[in-house]
Parts: sequence; C-alpha cells; structure tokens
Amino acid sequence: MACENGLVHTYNPHLVETTTDHLYHFGISRSSDLPKEFGDVKGDLLIESLQELLDDSSGCMFVCTGGSASRLEMFAKLFAEEAKIPLSENLSKSDRFCMYKTGPVLWVNHGMGTPSLSIMLVEVIKLLHYAGASQVSFIRIGTSGGIGVAPGTVVVSSGAINGMLQETHVQYIMGQRVDRPAKLDAGLKDELIATGKGLQIPVDTGVTLCADDFYEGQMRLDGAFCDYTSEDKFKFLRKLHDEHNVRNFEMESSCFAAMTRRAGAKAAIVCVALLNRFDGDQVKIEKEQYHEFEMRPFRLVSAFVKNKL
Repeated sequence: MACENGLVHTYNPHLVETTTDHLYHFGISRSSDLPKEFGDVKGDLLIESLQELLDDSSGCMFVCTGGSASRLEMFAKLFAEEAKIPLSENLSKSDRFCMYKTGPVLWVNHGMGTPSLSIMLVEVIKLLHYAGASQVSFIRIGTSGGIGVAPGTVVVSSGAINGMLQETHVQYIMGQRVDRPAKLDAGLKDELIATGKGLQIPVDTGVTLCADDFYEGQMRLDGAFCDYTSEDKFKFLRKLHDEHNVRNFEMESSCFAAMTRRAGAKAAIVCVALLNRFDGDQVKIEKEQYHEFEMRPFRLVSAFVKNKL
C-alpha cells in the first residue's frame, strides 16, 4: 500500500487542526523549538530542522529498529564507523526509546512486544511525516526462536501471522475488533535474502508468527504456567512448519507489518534464530556464539543499506 508520492503518510484529520504535537515517548515536539531539540549533536552532523533528516538521503531513507536500546546504540556506532558517516548523539529526550542518526539512517529501539513497538512506530511515523520524508524503508533487526531452522540462521520474513494464524494485526478500538492486513514488502525481502547469500550468512525465509507473549503464546514448556503437554507443543510446531510455512516466533511482526503498510512505507523483518524450537525451549549456546549470531542480522542489513547509499 505504498503512497503514490512516496511520502510517509498519517491518516488522522485531527493532526491537521493543530501545529503542536508532542511526541511524548521521544520528548520531541512539533514546534518552533525543534531546531533546539535536534541541534545539539556530535561531530559535523547538525540538524537545524526536521527537514534536514532528509538532506543527505539521496532520495531514500531507512529506519532500522530492534528491541534493545543498547543493541541499537551499538549498531548505530558500528554502522557510522563502517560507512564513515557522522553519528548523532541520542536524539531521544526520553528514557523510553533511543534514536540515533547516521546520514539517512535512523536507529531506533522499540522495546519488547507489540504495545511498545506500536508506540514507537506511531511517533516515528509522525516524525517522518512532519519531515516530509519519502521512499522510507523500515527494517526490524532482532532475535527469534526458530522453527525447523538451525541456530544461527537469519530468517528474512516472507509474511507475518498472529496467534490465530491469520495474516492480520488485531486491535481493539472502542470495544470493537479491528483487523488490519499484515503485509511485508516482497521486493525488499528478496534483496535482503540476496545480500545475505552474498555475504555467505546462513539465511532462510518463511512466515513469522507474532505471539502475544514469550511463554505460553510460543508453546514453551518452561514458563510459570503450562496447561498443555509436550505432545501438544510438538504437534502445533509441526503444523506451523508444514502447513503455514512458519520459520520463527517473535512478538512484533504483525504489528510492524500492518503499521508500516498503513504509513505507505516498505518494511522487512530480519531476525536470527537463536535455537530450533523442535530441539528445546532454552538457548544453549556459548556467550561468544550468541554474540556472533546476534550480529548476523546487523551485518546483513548494514551491507544492504551501505550498498543502497
């Protein structure tokens, strides 16, 4: 559902009625003091206005996001060093999220699970909309539980389904259930897969199941509560793998796909599988190997973005 003019769109007539809008969870306001909010950055990177987010974008812009604030800070620093692009300081004035800028790339964390992710996306989408950003691609970088894939495999999602195994993101608004299509960009997916193969990173593709929690929603046997058997778990995992082409679990994909689609932006999800859930529920790899696995999605996405720039 890309917008014809390539802009990041909002669909809220109430926003037109006011020139003031406080992006609460970033501590950023759409107001005359925006240069002050964004001007104090490191090196020769100086953002005088929100529009300058676009000045060095060469017609495209990327928002790279993942759960952990410290991980996204690390990714931003590494990308700045590798791409030889100045790194901003943390542009978020709130402790809820971090936001770093390296040229036309924003690095923003989204916390854990759909509610936190949705707050971040709403405010970043508004930020980019006010900036007049166009040709924006959102890429989620993270870790996941693999289903029938070897630990260390990077899964580039072909789609996202919810806990009811439907390709929708479900919201409840004014007492009503609202289903929104959860679609990812096929072209962006294919380019990312090709980049991973070129780097000789183990890469696979398949559907991602967005669970509402980490334990029972992902059929784990190691939570505080469990009302199903081991046989139930493996039967369900086989159904996911064989009938629905699901290759990993996480907790953000359906919301991520649906909200970026509503904004008219391309989106992709690139998550490494830390384990194969057919082999157990707990990650059993050494710390060094964990770190190496964790870096694989970043290496893939970083190479892809640098090539585009």
